[in-house]
Amino acid sequence: MAISVGDTLPDASLVYLGDEGPAQVQLSEKTKGRKVVIFALPGAYTGVCSTAHVPSFVRTKDQFDAKGVDEIICVSVNDPFVLKAWGESTGAEAAGITFLGDAEAAFTKAMGREFTAPPAGLINRSKRYAMVVEDGKVTVLQEEENPGMCEVSGGEALLEAM
Repeated sequence: MAISVGDTLPDASLVYLGDEGPAQVQLSEKTKGRKVVIFALPGAYTGVCSTAHVPSFVRTKDQFDAKGVDEIICVSVNDPFVLKAWGESTGAEAAGITFLGDAEAAFTKAMGREFTAPPAGLINRSKRYAMVVEDGKVTVLQEEENPGMCEVSGGEALLEAM
């Protein structure tokens, strides 16, 4: 069953590349008592993810800060090494956006947002969406009808929905 507005975010152990290698973080620790934007996408270095989705949050980072957002997190079904390199190459890491890997797609499945597109080489990936989470509860959730689009889940659209 898909998570919707008003629901508590499912907890998940996600991974990032820290100074000493891959490290785990509980998503509940990132959201407890905080206002967090989480956007999820099909994969690092993929077309719309690189040209539209990530750049939209880089452009709007200051506006989210002004609205009291404590952190912007990008979740993707990728390993932490790829996400670290992608965050650096897009300028998103320098902008202060956190990249967390859902390597086994456990969080993506718990959200009810997985899809598979074998012709594109995308297996057990995340649909494209963005949400605002306040103290672990989803307060705004915007999902694209098609993972190849970035209209309602981009930074500007999420800001308007807040």
